[in-house]
This record gives sequence, C-alpha cells and structure tokens, in this order.
Amino acid sequence: MSMSMSVGGAGGRGKINSEINTTPLVDVMLVLLIIFLITIPVVVTSIKVTLPKESNQPRTSKPENVVVSVDREGDIYWNDLHVPSAAALLDRLKKESVKLPQPEVHIRGDGAARYESVGRIIFACQQAGISKVAFVTEPPPRN
Repeated sequence: MSMSMSVGGAGGRGKINSEINTTPLVDVMLVLLIIFLITIPVVVTSIKVTLPKESNQPRTSKPENVVVSVDREGDIYWNDLHVPSAAALLDRLKKESVKLPQPEVHIRGDGAARYESVGRIIFACQQAGISKVAFVTEPPPRN
C-alpha cells in the first residue's frame, strides 16, 4: 500500500488557489481589538494618585453680590423680593451687569425645585452678560 498525496486536483493539472484566506486574520484582529478595549481603561486608572480631600471653603457674600433664590414651586426671588417673570429678572440683571466691578450672582435653588427653574436664571445671567455665577449649597454634615 503506497501512501501518496494528490496536490492541485486530479493529475496536477488543476489551477492552484493563490488567494490568501483572510478570515483567520480578521478573527485574530478582532480578538486583539477586544483585548485592547478591555485592558486600556485598566491601565489608565491603575496610576496611584493622591486625590485632594473635600474642603468646604465658605464664601462670604458681599453686599454688592446679587442673591437669586428659587423655591420649590419655581418662584424667583431677588434677595427677598419676588420677581414675577424671567423677563423682569433679565431687566434687573442687565442693570447690574453694567456696574463696575460687576457683582456676582449667587443662586440659591431649592433641592426639590425643577432644573428648568434654575436653568432660566442661568440663561438670564448669560443674556445679561453676567460673568460670575455661583451656586449656594449646604455643606455635608461632619462625621
């Protein structure tokens, strides 16, 4: 019994397939891509960094600063005075924006107020040309 191998079809007269099969190459590249996508975030976040500790620096509210408050219902208050609309707030802010030095606007928003109520105030500050807007928050309780 002789062991022989036929190469190239019957009698060796068939055409040889000269194209490269790229399927294994694509499979290997996809596996490498998945490995890189998984390991890159781990490499980036594995650097040891000492992050700054939380420190609450109280800001002193100067008399020239403007305090705008938003209550739970979305009503706007200029210091303690009720402002009927966002347009009236914009008129007041335009008068304040031309003062030198320009006062800061401190926004006191109720935690249960809708975001759009505070957004209206920020938009009015932007339209009036106020450059410094700050949010007044309550510091977390000390343990």
